[in-house]
Amino acid sequence: MADARALDEVVRFTSDLIRIDTTNRGGGDCRERPAAEYAAARLAEAGLEPTLLERTEGRTNVVARLEGTDPSADALLVHGHLDVVPAQAEDWSVHPFSGEIRDGVVWGRGAVDMKNMDAMILAVVRAWAREGVRPRRDLVIAFTADEEASAEDGSGFLADEHPGLFEGCTEGISESGAFTFHDGSGRQLYPIAAGERGTGWLKLTARGRAGHGSKVNRSNAVTRLAAAVTRIGAHEWPLRITPTVRAALTELAALYGVDGGLDDVDALLRKLGPAAALVEPTVRNSANPTMLSAGYKVNVIPGEAVAYVDGRYLPGGEDEFRTTMDRLTGPDVEWEFHHREVALQAPLDSPTYARMRAAVEEFAPEGHVVPYCMSGGTDAKQFSRLGITGYGFAPLKLPEGFDYQALFHGVDERVPVEALHFGVRVLDRFLRTA
Repeated sequence: MADARALDEVVRFTSDLIRIDTTNRGGGDCRERPAAEYAAARLAEAGLEPTLLERTEGRTNVVARLEGTDPSADALLVHGHLDVVPAQAEDWSVHPFSGEIRDGVVWGRGAVDMKNMDAMILAVVRAWAREGVRPRRDLVIAFTADEEASAEDGSGFLADEHPGLFEGCTEGISESGAFTFHDGSGRQLYPIAAGERGTGWLKLTARGRAGHGSKVNRSNAVTRLAAAVTRIGAHEWPLRITPTVRAALTELAALYGVDGGLDDVDALLRKLGPAAALVEPTVRNSANPTMLSAGYKVNVIPGEAVAYVDGRYLPGGEDEFRTTMDRLTGPDVEWEFHHREVALQAPLDSPTYARMRAAVEEFAPEGHVVPYCMSGGTDAKQFSRLGITGYGFAPLKLPEGFDYQALFHGVDERVPVEALHFGVRVLDRFLRTA
């Protein structure tokens, strides 16, 4: 089991990493190198030989391999990203890059997404070095840049340009899984991610006839764009139940003693109460308009108008997504992928999933492990190009009332010290047996 020093280190590393501002504003505006150098130094102190790699100056990734005892076993990728989304200090109770530890809680941007997991990985590897522990299978440890944007400078770059570093890796673990979900009735659920919806960020362009704002204009680009955006925002997507979501619904229905099966999924979700939030975002494709840009003067009708849409599609749902976008945008609006990544699905009957479940149950015997599909995406998408199956497993034991999901990209992001201690213990247990 992880020693007392590992428990101290995970807190300190989380705080230290938060204080290194790695804000990713998109468009290449980020510099992860200081955080990468920090992580690499901690790995080197544990006897590993980390490699630092960049596609773009300052956008640094770290990769290291810890050899296992069984050379015939497939390797496991353990990865976390170093960048974070922006934070406005005036909105926060503490400065978002202070890494302040107050009342048993570590505060700051990245506390849950995902410098906490980065710190757990470092703490476990260093504890093993002190104890002389080696895992059964090789572990490839990767800290990546650019996950909060396109991943072109991070996992995409690594997968495309340095696949040899991941030789033998067949599975990987990363963020968004094995956290405590309180259902409001005393039950504690621990969802482990075994799938992700695909990413379809769209750029919509409407063109028309430019002219004076006082004249009738039946070819107004803004009107055309607004109509398409309205249709997209109002569209009701049909239910599509993937194997991972089906397994999640089946296990939750059994846990709550809910009858009716999967014939009426919407009715089943209503019966599950708060626990339905784990599944609701992943029973359909989705498309949310997020950005609009048109014109330069109130009395000038522009010849072009542009919008952006955050689209997500289920495994097997990309064709339906494309066809629906063709129909909703109509003949007067063109659409293209601004950024596209695949949907993922991982097997629930694998030994790795069973070992993750067992590790959580050992330290949270009162909890109920359930599978789920992430509504968003992670670096697992890019690593899937190398044939690596991805799971979401960044364990945290959270107190009731602590809204983990709301803190992703939210204000006052924070993580309890005890949650980090739990995470180190569970991650240590899983990786020893993986």
